[in-house]
Amino acid sequence: MLRRTFVFGTAASMLRGAALSPKERVGRALEGRDVDRPPFSFWHHFGLKTAEDHARATLDFHRQYRTDIVKVMSDFPYPRPAGKWYELKVEPNPFPAQIRALELIRSGLGGQADFVETLFNPFNVAEKLSSPEDVRRLKDEKPQALLDALDVITQSEIHHAKRALATGAAGILLAVANANSTALSREDYVRFSAPFDRRILEAAPGARLNILHLHTDRGQLAIFRDFPAAVINYSLHVTGIPIAEVRRDFSMAIMGGIDEVNYRKLERAQIEAQWKSAAAAAGPKFLLSPGCSVPNDSAPAELLRLPSVIGA
Repeated sequence: MLRRTFVFGTAASMLRGAALSPKERVGRALEGRDVDRPPFSFWHHFGLKTAEDHARATLDFHRQYRTDIVKVMSDFPYPRPAGKWYELKVEPNPFPAQIRALELIRSGLGGQADFVETLFNPFNVAEKLSSPEDVRRLKDEKPQALLDALDVITQSEIHHAKRALATGAAGILLAVANANSTALSREDYVRFSAPFDRRILEAAPGARLNILHLHTDRGQLAIFRDFPAAVINYSLHVTGIPIAEVRRDFSMAIMGGIDEVNYRKLERAQIEAQWKSAAAAAGPKFLLSPGCSVPNDSAPAELLRLPSVIGA
């Protein structure tokens, strides 16, 4: 019998009649203690235009699919300057609609579950202000101008992260999509992104649920070994990096295991197999999730498979 399966069974027996709350389940997993079942979350983009609609959709998704962690999506744009996209000023509140949504989500949850705020890393924000091609052109032609812009975005995002934590968020999920050879060389990521990404996480040292969400590869994964986060989340199925390999090099909790790309096609037996394989490889400090967003057009019956398989 797999050790992790045994742990779940033992914990369930010990806690029969007194199931753990979502917060208790997450807290025990972060500490590597026994749980009744793996804490889990999954998510997709809603693409809604108002704070109220965004909060309502987030809360409805949590209630319908019984997630242990509410991963709040972030679809409101960073303020665009009047002139050149990289001539920016520090914004004390760059995402006011998102802060309003977080306040509504906090009220709607009533303290029953943790919620975490999503932040896209500064390099990605720069790409959204312009285009990936424009950012790379600036990197090659005026590298200091890009570094200055990334510094301003970082300061603004730190302001937002602190506001998010003040609303009651348990942490931030920092999405890093450029730590792979398709996006940037290792040397360019280390120069143009890593220092800014680290600063954002370092600005939220008291948060218990900071999540480092990586689109990475073997050549760059080691960069993140000492990043200050409680959880690392990445796609096993896209990267091909075994969870056992990540566990060998990372002491933080591992969050992942479910194939997000093919999620809509997964049958119950496949979801269960992916869960148990990931849990066995990760060890006690494990949270179940996809490696990234599941398809936005996933049907309710498809979304329900994951919580139903694990008994949520």
